[in-house]
Amino acid sequence: MSKPTYGGQAVIEGVMMRGQFDMAVAVREPSGNILIHSERLTGALYASKWAKRPFIRGVLLLWDTMVLGVRTLLFSAKIAAAEEAVEMTPRVMWGTLAISLAMALSLFFVLPVLLVGIVDQYITSSVVSNVVEKAIRLGMLVGYIGAVGFIPDVRRVFAYHGAEHKAVNAHEDGAPLVVDVVEKYSTAHPRCGTSFLLVVMLVSFVAFVALGRPPFEIRVISRIVLVPVIAAVAYELIKLGALHHRNLFVKMLLAPGLALQSLTTRQPTPDQVEVAIAALKHVVAAEQERVSQIGTVPAVSAVRP
Repeated sequence: MSKPTYGGQAVIEGVMMRGQFDMAVAVREPSGNILIHSERLTGALYASKWAKRPFIRGVLLLWDTMVLGVRTLLFSAKIAAAEEAVEMTPRVMWGTLAISLAMALSLFFVLPVLLVGIVDQYITSSVVSNVVEKAIRLGMLVGYIGAVGFIPDVRRVFAYHGAEHKAVNAHEDGAPLVVDVVEKYSTAHPRCGTSFLLVVMLVSFVAFVALGRPPFEIRVISRIVLVPVIAAVAYELIKLGALHHRNLFVKMLLAPGLALQSLTTRQPTPDQVEVAIAALKHVVAAEQERVSQIGTVPAVSAVRP
């Protein structure tokens, strides 16, 4: 039987954790109490045979992760702001998701092509052209993450990100989920979405080099159209790496991604670790209850933002 695995993400003043069948988001209210909201993940995606097929599952689960992430982020923002009513219309959720996707694609896929186009006439090799584009794209990613890390509110989210990793690392190590124990664990994790972004950059470089140097318009379109394919391959590589993360060779391959996580995580306070533990405990209990009912072991290799 496969061992249960859990993933999640940091939200505003809290942490969301998910398994295969359940999710829970724990948020620290302005009063100091921890509010936990949980849901059973009952969509057709989770029962679909496509969710288990290599490469296809990556695209489906990443889309689901984005949708769930936006919902929990908006939920946590309202709780942290002490608003009485938590109302999230489909228009708000899908609008936020559409804007986020458009900005990400424009900034990290289209803009590097526009910038390399300025000097492309002086570059004779298509490989060198793609290397320059790759360097610009990677520099923009690292620069963006590093820049937003100076914003106080974002630093707090990064600290909750570190708390989330600590809690998952402790659970996967079989340690008790108590603050004093969980605090000792690392803020890095091989399945983190930060590592995933770096793998996406590497896979995209290989894919784009294979395409050579097509006309400018085709080059821009290819960067957008191939995103799902690149994400699917990156997901499988991250999943494979997480399964063999104790292997020395795999550790060397994972090292750059783990190092990049130093930009997206901070050492959390005990209060922040407590919130992450609350979310994880709730999901683990819900998943175990489901296992006792249907006799199966949940297993999901979620990529965590």
